[in-house]
This record gives sequence, C-alpha cells and structure tokens, in this order.
Amino acid sequence: MSDSRHISSAAQPRLTRADGSPIRAVVVDDEESLTDLLSIALRYEGWDVRLASDGQSAVSTIRDFRPDVVVLDIMLPDIDGLTVLSRLRADGIQTPILFLTAKDSVDDRVAGLTVGGDDYVTKPFSLEELVARLRGLIRRSNLTLSGEEQSIIEVGDLVLDEESYEVRRGGVLVELTATEFELLRFLMRNPRRVLSKSQILDRVWSYDFGGRSSVVEIYISYLRKKIDSLGPAMIHTVRGFGYVLKPQL
Repeated sequence: MSDSRHISSAAQPRLTRADGSPIRAVVVDDEESLTDLLSIALRYEGWDVRLASDGQSAVSTIRDFRPDVVVLDIMLPDIDGLTVLSRLRADGIQTPILFLTAKDSVDDRVAGLTVGGDDYVTKPFSLEELVARLRGLIRRSNLTLSGEEQSIIEVGDLVLDEESYEVRRGGVLVELTATEFELLRFLMRNPRRVLSKSQILDRVWSYDFGGRSSVVEIYISYLRKKIDSLGPAMIHTVRGFGYVLKPQL
C-alpha cells in the first residue's frame, strides 16, 4: 500500500442505504493486516463491514450478507477472485465489485472487467483513492442516498437528475445506460471545458486501458445519437485535445 494510509478528515457527505441503514461492504483478502486497515477505513465511513479471507467464505458471506459493494482480491488461497465473481453473477447477484490485486497488466484488468467487475485497483494503492472509488460505485448503483440534497445539473435545455438518474433534453426523456449516464454527468459537470480522453477514462471508467482510448470514442458516439438527435449539437470534438459539451448560444 502507498504512504497515503491515513483516513481523510475532509468533510464528505455520508452515504446510507435508501432506508437510512448503513452501507454494507464485504472485503475479501488473505492479508489480515490489509483487511483490518480497510475495515477501519470503511467503518469510519459509517459502513457495516464483513471480512473474508478466501474465496469459498467470500461467496457464502456475500450470499448471506447481501452487501452494497465488495472489495475482492484476485489472488486467494483456494478459488481466485474471478471465479468468485463468476459464481456470484451466475446467482444473479449484481453487487458492484472492485478488484484489488498486485497484478497490474492491461490484460489482467480487462479480464476482471470482462467477467463482470466494476473497477480495479492495484497494490500498492492509496487508501483514500480506494474509498473514493467505492463511494463512486455505490452512487452509481442508485440504491443509496447521502445526507446531502441531491443536485440537478442543467446545461442549456439538457437536464440531468442525479437522484432519479433521469436525463431530459427539451423535456424529452433520454434513456441511457449506466456508463452513458456517468459519461454525460462528467461532461455536464464541466461545461465548455475541453476534456481529454485520458481524463474521461480516469473519471468515468476509473482505470487505464493502456492506449485503448477508442472506448471513449465509442461512448461519445452513443451519447451523440441520443442527445444531439434532439436538437442542435451539444457534444463537440476538439481535434487533438478531446471533447467538450456546450449549449448553442
């Protein structure tokens, strides 16, 4: 783990489940010192945390506890984390999964995401970054509320509701996938600002595809078909730099 082991005291809105009960998290790793540290950090967030040190106990714990998010090491003493995730998905459990592992090649990352993982952090890691990514996964699950008022983002006639996960342009409802929604939210939170492909990969996907930035181009094209088809173009390409969202003046 990196030197950033302290738990940030910066004010962060507390996340809870929709019924007001604590967020449920499961941490799976065979390094006791690491699971202890993570459990302390997540309990500091007010979350209810369960620990597992191998794949078999992870599967049973997740099935029984039904957490809102899981931190899952790939290298475990019995079955690996990829197998654990495959079994969970086969059971219909769609809990967001953040892989935690010493492996850092692009192929390993893609393998984890291909079987249904949602994010990927490599060791050594920043504790603050890991907690921030977990909070992001939970927000995206749309199953939780925070103690703060949820905001509505407006750019021109485009309106994004972070609480209901609805997007409308000119009053017309736009159906988006979870990834399309996150990409649009990032663009709308930075109106008239040119965002590079690497910035978008880092903030929307939270991992580096090692040159596979074509994924950004693909999702930008998806958004254009859904957003720009309802009025004047809002999503623009700045050649050599990236993309910018701005309303027509």
